Amino acid sequence: MNKKRVKEFLNKFWFLVWKDDSFKGWLISIIFIFIIIKFIFFPSLSFVTGTELPLAIVESCSMYHQGNFFSDYDAWWQNQQLKYFQFGITKGDFIKFPFKKGFNKGDILFIVGSKPEKIEIGDIIIFNSGVRSTPIIHRVVNIENKNKEYIFSTIGDNNPSQISFEKSINENQIVGKAVFRIAPYLGWAKLAFYQINNKNDNWLCK
Repeated sequence: MNKKRVKEFLNKFWFLVWKDDSFKGWLISIIFIFIIIKFIFFPSLSFVTGTELPLAIVESCSMYHQGNFFSDYDAWWQNQQLKYFQFGITKGDFIKFPFKKGFNKGDILFIVGSKPEKIEIGDIIIFNSGVRSTPIIHRVVNIENKNKEYIFSTIGDNNPSQISFEKSINENQIVGKAVFRIAPYLGWAKLAFYQINNKNDNWLCK
């Protein structure tokens, strides 16, 4: 195929993907974008961030703070302080933690890979529980080093207590660490389909 034919093909393809308003054009555009995102964008992002899950949708209310962005930290801490005191975490400690106001169901978080020794108390980690099909996103409240292996313990900011599987998380279970919130609520575009089939789940966090 000579350069002229290659150029003609690329011009036609470009028109079909981006400018053709027909049903065929829309269908090809969607397929093209899907291929780019799945086979180029996400693999590249995974390579750069060092984790298999660089973007994570929050699927539960376990890290929600009442009021969300406008939550009253003092009032929230007053209701939650006892569960953190057992881990030696004070109000002054917590306010320095990342995501000190938690996050909401449907938020999309940016995740990076992190070496076990770089994870600190207060960090938000995403890990495989071995019990649930999707990873858990909770806050680290305790770290131990047993036989040269790091063992982590987490809790959800909005949970009354720890779940059994998060009391002893080995370093091989960790997928990554949340560093910032990319898009509040945008994950609902995907989460809504799951929510419709699970009528017992609450749509809104309390």
